[in-house]
Amino acid sequence: MKNFLLIPFLLISAELFSQKVYKVDYQSQADIKVYIVDYESQSDLKVYMVKYESQATEDGLWFSVPYESQADFKIYFVDYESQADLKIYFVDYQSQAGWVNKQKQHLLKFKKR
Repeated sequence: MKNFLLIPFLLISAELFSQKVYKVDYQSQADIKVYIVDYESQSDLKVYMVKYESQATEDGLWFSVPYESQADFKIYFVDYESQADLKIYFVDYQSQAGWVNKQKQHLLKFKKR
C-alpha cells in the first residue's frame, strides 16, 4: 500500500523538476538569453542534452521539446556573451552537468503551470 501511494508523488515530482527547453526565434520571446562558451571554466551552467524527458530531472539536464507550450523555459541563443543572461557549456556526459556559478540558479527556477 505504501508503494501505491508513493507512485503519484513520484510522477508529480518528475513533472515539477524537469528542465524542458524550447529554442525560440526571437529574443523578445525568450525567458532566458543563452550564450554558448568555448570553455567549461567560462560557463555558469554545464548542460547535457538528454534523450528522454524523464531524464531531465536535475539542473543542467535539458530536454528539447518540439512545441513552445511544452517547455518549462524558452531560450534564445545570443551572438555575444554580453547579451546573455546565462553562459552555458555543453558537456559530453550526463554526470558532468550542473552549476558552475550558483549565483545564476535563480534563472532556472521552476515555474508552476
